[in-house]
Amino acid sequence: MLEIFQFDFMIRAFAAGLAIAVVAPIIGMFLVVRRYSLMADTLAHVSLAGVAIGLLLGLNPVVTAIAASIIASIGIERLRTTKRMPGESILALFLSGSLAIAVILLSLAKGFNMNLFSYLFGSISVVSPLDLYLTLGLAVLLLLVVKFLYKEFFFLSFDTDLARASGVRTKTLALIMTALAAVTVSLSIRVVGVLLIGALMVIPVISAMQFGRGFRSTMLISIVFSVTSVISGLFLSFYWNIASGGAIVVVALVIFLLSLLLNKQNS
Repeated sequence: MLEIFQFDFMIRAFAAGLAIAVVAPIIGMFLVVRRYSLMADTLAHVSLAGVAIGLLLGLNPVVTAIAASIIASIGIERLRTTKRMPGESILALFLSGSLAIAVILLSLAKGFNMNLFSYLFGSISVVSPLDLYLTLGLAVLLLLVVKFLYKEFFFLSFDTDLARASGVRTKTLALIMTALAAVTVSLSIRVVGVLLIGALMVIPVISAMQFGRGFRSTMLISIVFSVTSVISGLFLSFYWNIASGGAIVVVALVIFLLSLLLNKQNS
């Protein structure tokens, strides 16, 4: 079974996948607590538009996806703070708008092929050395930002009004948090795919929440579930020749169902 590690592309896939598996539930935890879970799916569709821009212009699609999603995350937060539109309406606007733009750009770039399929659903064979270095570098940066702003993010997630009254710069922190989510989503498109990364950021978190632990313990459990999902999904993807993103998310769903059943038995 260990012959899987004889291939360089699988080593790169596991390294990038493990980095994503750690970062995704950490950022997802804050989004879920803020009841902003759909942010991940919205940014995923924006990332698809960024991928389309990269394919059309001949640039690295991961880099253009990161740029597009960060710009969109800033726009979402700006609109949300004006309170002229409900939060879910803003997400729906960006989700549908970016998807429409992506479809147009991909048709112009003639991107409806297997290369696009790998961006949509993930593929273990397309993680290049550049993708790996970019993923690892930005994953470390994301973890450092969360480490230094953990208390502020925690405060912001649970009670924005109280955090603002306590002198916390909530608008700036919200922008940073959504930007971190944007980068996390974009980094995951090679392994998980833009259509499924939202699930990896949310499902391990809600699975861990079934055990009723504290915030930090729930976050650690969600990381364990995420890592298990990614490792198992990559093995299934390699030996069954299926899309890595689908395999990872199916494993995450199984873990969620087991967590739900276990919680019911203990209650």
